Formats: sequence, structure tokens, C-alpha cells
Amino acid sequence: MVKNYKNCHQGPKKLPIIAHMHLVSSLPHRSFRDLAKIYGPLMHLKLRETSTIVVSSPKIAKELLKTQDPTFAARPGTLALEIISYNHAAISFSPYDDYWRQMQRICILELLSAKQVKSFGSIRNGEVLNLVKSIRSSAGKPINLTEKIISTMSATTCRAVFGKVCKDKEKLIKIMRKALALSGGFDLADLFPSSKMLKTLSWNKLKLLAMRRKLDEILDGIIEEHKENLAKMSNGNGELDQTGDSKRKGNGEFGNEDLVDVFLRVKEW
Repeated sequence: MVKNYKNCHQGPKKLPIIAHMHLVSSLPHRSFRDLAKIYGPLMHLKLRETSTIVVSSPKIAKELLKTQDPTFAARPGTLALEIISYNHAAISFSPYDDYWRQMQRICILELLSAKQVKSFGSIRNGEVLNLVKSIRSSAGKPINLTEKIISTMSATTCRAVFGKVCKDKEKLIKIMRKALALSGGFDLADLFPSSKMLKTLSWNKLKLLAMRRKLDEILDGIIEEHKENLAKMSNGNGELDQTGDSKRKGNGEFGNEDLVDVFLRVKEW
């Protein structure tokens, strides 16, 4: 997104009110490809009130995303992402500021360390094996490979994040997938940011808020159960892990910390 588009590289002529919206199809990446052939690898498009630049050159993309990374690191805010990411608290959608840098530090040290990633190896291997078995059992029949891969990724993520404490896994995955589908595009309110009325009356906003309430209920239960289990472990009253060792370190499937345990520990910093 760009705030001052007067000095941007020229793009196609725009229409009143809708600007360049008529040039973007349901497959926007194809529309951008076709437009780039005419207007070059760097062009300005205005989606109603929202100005954007479209980059179609690896060289320019490297300049923006690597050389000038701090300038372009922030993501544009949308109504859907504001709701689903709890006012941009998630690192994926947080503005590039001190909060983001602190979250990045936590991710590098705690969530994405070599030791932590290695500890989830058995989970990844198990879910990939389940995927292969599922595909093999459907030999000779048409399958939706995209759906199967998404299901595998969702199951792997749930096991890594919530460990053995996830009674409502299927319900949680279903809600998250619906929410991400709704947040994958622009709402009318995003294209007319000056209109407070559109933001207030947005139908997507109502649906996302309802989903977030359901999500909160599930996540609150998971967090409370994690806290209870950790309290029992600290008192020596926890259950035995798969090796028969009563000294479990967390709620992970193999007695290690899952990601919720890590977040709860980091919260005390």
C-alpha cells in the first residue's frame, strides 16, 4: 500500500469511484500479470480509495523486500485481519514496530529454535505418514489433494501448538479455516476506509466477530487446562509420559513443551 500515489509509476487509466477495480478479476494474480505486460513491472493501481503498487519484477521485488525491507515490512491493515488477529497482535499482521521486534525475538529464541523445531519432528513425520496412507487408500479414485494437504498442515499445527490438550481440534480447525477464508480478500470497508458506516455495517465483520467469540471459548478452555496440568507437574502430581517418567516438562505429546506452554512461560518474563 502507498499513501502518496501522485509520484508513483503510472498505471492504466482509472474510472470514477471504482478506479481500477474493473481491471481486477476473481483471479487477481492473472489480472496483474496481464497488466504488467502492458504497463511494466512497477505500476500503480487504485482499488476505489485504496492505492497500491504492483511489482512484477524479481529485481524490483528484491529491492523492496530485502534491500528496503524496513520500509516495506508492514502489512496493510484490513477489517478482517484486525478482528481475526486481535487488533494486529499476531506477529504475521503486526505493524513493523517495537512490539513486532519483541515478538520476532521470542519466535527466534523460543518458537523456531533448532531444538524446538526438532522436537516436533515426530509429529510432522506422523502426519505425513497419515497423508500418504490416505492417498494410497484412495488409489484409482479422484482426490482433492489440496484439501488433504491443508488438513495435514492443520493437524500438524494443532498437535505442535496444543499438544495432547485439544479436545475440540476439529471444531477449532473448521472455525479457523472459515475465518481465514473470509480474511483472504478485501471487504468493501477496506476499499472505502473513509466510510465509518461501511465498517460498522459490514456483514463480514459480524460473521468474523461471531467466529472469534467461538474461537475465544475454545482457546480459553485449552489455556486453562494447560495451566492446571502445569501446576500438577510442578507439584509432582502429573501423569506419566510415554517413557514412564513422571517429570513431564509440558503438555506436549511426548512430555515436552508445546507452543502454548512456551507462550505461558514467556508471559512471565
